[in-house]
Amino acid sequence: MGISRITAGDTGTTLDDRSREIFRRIVESYLDSGEPLGSRNLSRILPMSLSPASVRNVMSDLEDLGLIYAPHVSAGRMPTQAGLRFFVDAFMQVGDLSPDERGEIERQISPKGQDMPHDSLLNEASRMLSGLSRGAGLVISSKGDPVLKHVEFIRLEPTKALAILVGENNQVENRIIELPAGTTASQLTEAANFVNAHLAGQTLPELRADLLRLKQQVASELDILSQDLVERGLAVWSGASDIEAPGRLIIRGRGNLLEGLAGAEDVDRVRLLFDDLERKDSLIDILNLAETGPGVRIFIGSENKLFSLSGSSLIVAPFRDNEERIIGAVGVIGPTRLNYSRIVPMVDYTAQLMARLSR
Repeated sequence: MGISRITAGDTGTTLDDRSREIFRRIVESYLDSGEPLGSRNLSRILPMSLSPASVRNVMSDLEDLGLIYAPHVSAGRMPTQAGLRFFVDAFMQVGDLSPDERGEIERQISPKGQDMPHDSLLNEASRMLSGLSRGAGLVISSKGDPVLKHVEFIRLEPTKALAILVGENNQVENRIIELPAGTTASQLTEAANFVNAHLAGQTLPELRADLLRLKQQVASELDILSQDLVERGLAVWSGASDIEAPGRLIIRGRGNLLEGLAGAEDVDRVRLLFDDLERKDSLIDILNLAETGPGVRIFIGSENKLFSLSGSSLIVAPFRDNEERIIGAVGVIGPTRLNYSRIVPMVDYTAQLMARLSR
């Protein structure tokens, strides 16, 4: 598993065994409950014998290092964002998924191992990550130049037809086009056969480059009505098309981020995050985050501007095509007290699976 660490806010800290144990217990308690841990309770669970007063002295040193803080007067201690980063980089043990866990992820994304349309894979992966993490599952499909596999015209009415474009990854684009007056069923078939013979195996940009040449060939090989039909179909696809959009961002489980929030201010911060995620440039931002290093990336709170206001964390990994080009990313958004050690291998394996299923 490739997990790339970032060291933003690196303290360069070296802790002795006692301080390490106390710091680890504070962070693990926070990740489990979200609550501060006090010196009295901490002294009871430590493997070494330390009085509450001695524990408080160590806590004070950890506070001076910027690793923990007291949310309220006379409260216990919680990790700071820098403390969480230090914990993730220096303490966290990341295991691998069991065969049963891998099988469950595969079953949820692709039931019965069947081939699925690309959009369905994206949706199922996002839903699965949300359900297993109790956070928000995030899946991005980056911009691509899909290779055309098949084109078809289906009559809907005497003057309208459905033009269907299928990409090699089973991406499907449908558009309704106006039919030239008097178009017959045989002309619909003839036009589709012509496009498939000349354009299949090319990308949309390549298709556009061939438009001028094709106009000359269409004139010599097809009658006037079929020629008009082909040109109308090509004009539709060369316009604004979902299949070649800059990319797609799918988020499932947004409600999970609203659960357990303390007050209206927390809810507003998460809603701001939702608003930010709806912006097109957010998709580019997240893809750039995934591209900056191999494997799984972990961003905590303000380490990324997109999540700084909401105080959320992002665990994200890219997935690639056969030529090792990044074609998307999967991830989980959640509070800073995410179960990182459990979610990291889950995101990592989902990225591997998406790469395999998208080919």
